[in-house]
Amino acid sequence: MGFGSRVSQRVSGGMSRLRTTQQRRSDERFAERFAQQWANLRAERRPEPPPEIRAGSSNYARAQIPYGMDLAAAWSWRVLVLGAAIYVLAHVIAMFAVVVLPLVIAVLLTALVIPLVDLLVRAGFPRGLASLLVVIGSIGLVATLLTFAGQQIAQGASDLSKQVVTGLSQIEDWLKTGPLHASEGQINSVIKSAQDAVTTSNAQIVSRLTEVTTAVGHIVAGVFIILFGTYFFLADGRRIWAWVVRIFPRASRARADSSGAIAWTSLTAFVRATVLVAFTDALGIMIVAAILHVPFVFAIGVLVFIGAFIPMIGATLSGSVAVLVALVDQGPVVALLMLGGVILVQQLEAHVLQPFLLGRLVSLHPLGVILAIACGVLVAGIAGALVAVPFVAAANAVVLHLSDASRSEREADAEPLGDTPD
Repeated sequence: MGFGSRVSQRVSGGMSRLRTTQQRRSDERFAERFAQQWANLRAERRPEPPPEIRAGSSNYARAQIPYGMDLAAAWSWRVLVLGAAIYVLAHVIAMFAVVVLPLVIAVLLTALVIPLVDLLVRAGFPRGLASLLVVIGSIGLVATLLTFAGQQIAQGASDLSKQVVTGLSQIEDWLKTGPLHASEGQINSVIKSAQDAVTTSNAQIVSRLTEVTTAVGHIVAGVFIILFGTYFFLADGRRIWAWVVRIFPRASRARADSSGAIAWTSLTAFVRATVLVAFTDALGIMIVAAILHVPFVFAIGVLVFIGAFIPMIGATLSGSVAVLVALVDQGPVVALLMLGGVILVQQLEAHVLQPFLLGRLVSLHPLGVILAIACGVLVAGIAGALVAVPFVAAANAVVLHLSDASRSEREADAEPLGDTPD
C-alpha cells in the first residue's frame, strides 16, 4: 500500500471521529434543551404561592363583660352541673331503692347496737359471734314488742268496734237534731257514697294483686338485706370501710378517712339520741293514755316510738292516733285532754331533749330537716323520711369538717416561715 492510501485512510478516520464527536455534542445539546423546556413547562404548571397577608393591630376595643354577669354565669353553670348530678344520683337511688334503702337502714341499726357488740368483744367473745348474738337479740326484741301490741289490739278490738258503732249512731243523731238538720235521705246518700268508694277501692286492690305481691316480695327481700347487712357491718365494718377508702386517690385517702370518722360519730350520736327521744315520747304518751284510761296503751306506745324516728312531725302524727282512740272510746273531753298531753310531750322533746341530747354536733336548721324529709318521701316513701335526716346530719358534719380543714391549711400556708439562720 502506498503513501497516498495511508494518508487518505487517516483523513477519512479523522473525518469519521469528527462527525461522531459533533453528533454526540448535538445530542447533548438536544438533551439539555429538552430538559430545559421540560423544566420550564413544569414551572408553568405549578400554582403560584398565595400572596402573603400580614395582619395589623386591631382597631376594635375588647368586649367588656360586667363583673356581676360574669360571676352569675360562673355560678349558674356550676349550679346546673351540681343539680344534674344530684338528680341523676337521686334517680339511680330510686331505681335501686330495694337494695339501697335496706343497706341504709342496716347502717343506722349498726350505729345503734354497735356498743353492745364492742361490750361483748371486750368480754371475750369473738366479734363475729358477738355480732350474731346482737342481731338475734334485736330480732327477738322487735318480735316481742309487736306480739304484745298485737295481742292488746286483738283483745280490745271487739269492745272498741262496739263503741265505734255507738259513736257513729250518736253522730247520726247529732246530724239529724243538730244545727245541720240533715235528713235521713241525705245521710243515707253520704253513707252510700262512702260504701261505693270502699267498693271501688276494693276492686282496685283486687286488680292490683300482682303489684301487692311484688311489694311483699320486696319487703321480704329488704328484711333479709337488713339482717345480713347489719351483721356484716357489725362484724367486718372496719375492713369494709378500709376498702371504701382505698377507692379514693392516694392524696385524698387521709381526708376521706377523717371525714368518714366524723360522719360516723355524727350518725351514731343522732341515732342514739333519736332512740332516747322516741322512748321518752312513747313513755310520756303511754302515761297520759293510762291516766285517762285510753285503751291500747302499749300499742299506742309502740306506734309513737316508731313514728318518733321521723323528726318534728313523726311523734305528733302517731300521737294523733291516741287522740282518735280516746275520742272513740271516751268522748271529746278525754280526747282534748289526750291532745293536750301529746302537745305537752312534744314541747318537752323540742325544748329540752333535742337540744340537750343532740346539741351542736348534729344540729340542723328546721328548714333543712323539712326539706330532707320531703326529699326522702319523694325518693323512698316513709322509709326515706326515716333515713333522710340522719344522713343529712352526717353530710352536714362532713361539710363542716372539710371546710375547717381547708381553712386550717390555708392559714398554715399563709403563715410566714420566719428568718432563716445564717
